[in-house]
Amino acid sequence: MSAPSGAHVFRERPSRIRIITYNCWGLKFIAQHRHERLTEIGLLLAAADPAPDIVGLQECWTQQDYRTIRDKTKHILPYGKFYYSGIFGSGLAILSRWPIEESDMYRYPLNGRPAAFFRGDWYVGKGVASARIRFGSAHKDVVEVFCTHLHAPYEAEPNDSYLCHRTAQAWEIAKLLRHASERGHLVIGLGDFNMRPLSLAHRLIETHSPVRDAWRILHPDSSLGSTEDITESRRGRPIPTIEYNLVENGATCDSALNTWRWNKGEQKKLRRGQEVIVNVKTQDPGAKRLDYIFFAPPDQSFPAGPSLEWAVDSVNVGMTSRHPTLRCSLSDHFSVEATLVCRRKPLPLPSGMESAPTAPPTNDKSVTEMFGSTPRNSNIGTMVSLMPSSSCLFPISLYDEILMMISSYNLRERRQRRLRLYHFGAEIGIAAGCLTAIWWSPRNFVSFFLMLLSTIGLSAGVIDGLMGGLFVGSELRALKEFEWEVKNARRMAAGGDPTDDLAEGEGKV
Repeated sequence: MSAPSGAHVFRERPSRIRIITYNCWGLKFIAQHRHERLTEIGLLLAAADPAPDIVGLQECWTQQDYRTIRDKTKHILPYGKFYYSGIFGSGLAILSRWPIEESDMYRYPLNGRPAAFFRGDWYVGKGVASARIRFGSAHKDVVEVFCTHLHAPYEAEPNDSYLCHRTAQAWEIAKLLRHASERGHLVIGLGDFNMRPLSLAHRLIETHSPVRDAWRILHPDSSLGSTEDITESRRGRPIPTIEYNLVENGATCDSALNTWRWNKGEQKKLRRGQEVIVNVKTQDPGAKRLDYIFFAPPDQSFPAGPSLEWAVDSVNVGMTSRHPTLRCSLSDHFSVEATLVCRRKPLPLPSGMESAPTAPPTNDKSVTEMFGSTPRNSNIGTMVSLMPSSSCLFPISLYDEILMMISSYNLRERRQRRLRLYHFGAEIGIAAGCLTAIWWSPRNFVSFFLMLLSTIGLSAGVIDGLMGGLFVGSELRALKEFEWEVKNARRMAAGGDPTDDLAEGEGKV
């Protein structure tokens, strides 16, 4: 954790907090023009108006890029933390205008598989980078920031084989957000969540923690994905333009405005130095929102002040400009930016009157079916106040859906373990056969081929055996923990007592 020398002097509690989350696409050796793009990102952050107070970065993998961004922004964001995790690093970083009192890197128990080395999720040790930031001198003038990058979806839901892992990750970060709110602090969760609005993971986060999606607070009728997604196509909306996706839908990924999503012909024109103009009125069917800022004010038991509360004032998509010389987009994502304001609480209303206006009922059947009712929205002009609630609004049927998903994935992994162990045993037999056959080999090159075959085969078998015998066992135990927590939450939501693991048969070895 880096910070300027000397103690920070707080003049007064800030009335506004400007937040930015951005996936930088900083994969070393893979992402094109990596250092040039991230340098420009640092320059834009430094020149942003209004200036950011808290920035969460994802896929900022190298110390070189992190230090470059820190150097460009140190006059407005003097505090920062680069988070280490896994074999290659988490790619997460948090920058702040105010001191970072504490930090932590929580690794997700379920996070991909080592066999998928070409995807890399397991090797980077994905998790939640958290920072406790003090923005005032009062005891509760603290904001807890949680920056994350959930497992990527490599197939469309519900056929995504990593859906169970991503759902478990959403469950884990929801717990962290809820615990922070219970400590009486302002809570911000941000990052690349790799999920669609109102998807299962999205609903988990909003239901099992008091946070709300800042974009949907001010844009409750925004899209639920690209127009190709089933949930969005059911709404029967016209294909949005680039401009509408940026302003209303908050699309941060796969936008037709992003040069990294263009076809090879258009990208070749950029490399030749030709200018390619994009009309923002062009239809943009593939764009979707994967990046989020979640927000919750302090728990009511710990008020921000005698008559103050935090609210969402504005939210927008940013970092849509191109590199000034390379003419490419700065990342394959755009940023999400939000402003929180501290305002006076409204006077209490007489008994019998509603405490706060609610959003008008939606006629969107796809949204209503997901929640079992109209989702919670309090849209009051451009400023929305949120108060956390400990009540669980998750339908019982959705807990059952998660449990069925866990059960199905459990069977899949047990089958995978058996196959890997069978492969290990078979390779031992093949290696023994090859070494025995060398005794009767008629030619030296045949002996060499048999030794090469046995060496390569046995090496692959040993790796498969280790993954089947060690990794899958660890994964199944983490899955069992997740299953118990879901069962426990389901029982409590149904009005029953918490689950007894011995009564459920889960305490048996």
